[in-house]
Parts: sequence; structure tokens; C-alpha cells
Amino acid sequence: MNAAAQAVTIVMIEDDEGHARLIEKNIRRAGVHNEIVPFADGTSALAYLFGADGSGQVSAGRGLLILLDLNLPDMTGVDILAKVKANPHTRRSPVVVLTTTDDQREIQRCYDLGANVYITKPVNYEAFANAIRQLGLFFAVMQVPEID
Repeated sequence: MNAAAQAVTIVMIEDDEGHARLIEKNIRRAGVHNEIVPFADGTSALAYLFGADGSGQVSAGRGLLILLDLNLPDMTGVDILAKVKANPHTRRSPVVVLTTTDDQREIQRCYDLGANVYITKPVNYEAFANAIRQLGLFFAVMQVPEID
């Protein structure tokens, strides 16, 4: 991300360890050096985003970019997306849905809830790596709003 956006933390919610490593490696290859905070389940990700009291106050003033898989072991990514976009402290944080789910109703539902980008993970390893590299290039130029 550009110099002004260096304080942006990438929150990666991905339960597949291989996918998580591939995502991080290819984001780095694209020249994005922001902190990446990984979570393998929704419960721990929500605790990070909303704090012990669940208010989200802990995220006030934090620049966050959320990479979200929809298929998690303890809850759906759609539930996480709804909570992030409903909270005044996280609602402006960009959410990139990165998942194997290509169901049109699910895609529409995510956009209706406020997802900024929806990317279907390619099944092929090289295609997936290339898609993530391109996503990293996108991150390098995107602007993240300041959060109140």
C-alpha cells in the first residue's frame, strides 16, 4: 500500500493453512509489506476486531483491510461480514471476500451486506497464485478510509 496507507493492517481470515501461506507469499511478491494478522476461525477474528467487550471500540482509529473466506470451521464468513459492516468502528473497513464459493446468490448476498470485492479462488494452483499476486498489486494502490 502507498506510504500514506502503511498503517493499514491486513486481517486474513482463512482456515486453510496452505491457502493462507499462498495468499501471504503472493501479497508480499506484489510488494505489499503491511502487517498481516492471520486467523483460522471466525471466533478469534471477531475477538480481534471487536475486542473483549464486543463493542468494536478496539478497532476505532485502526486502518483495517479484511480478507475473508466464507467457509470457516466455526461460523460463516457471511456472518462475519454482516457484523463487520454493522459495527460503527469497522463498517468502513474494506472487505475482500476470497473464497471457493461461486454461487451467484451468495455473491449477491455478500455485496448486499457491503463486501467491497468478491473473488472466487481458482482451483488450479498457478491460477490461484496469479490471482493473489494481482490482488496484492491492487492492495498496493488502493486507499483505505480513515476510521473514526
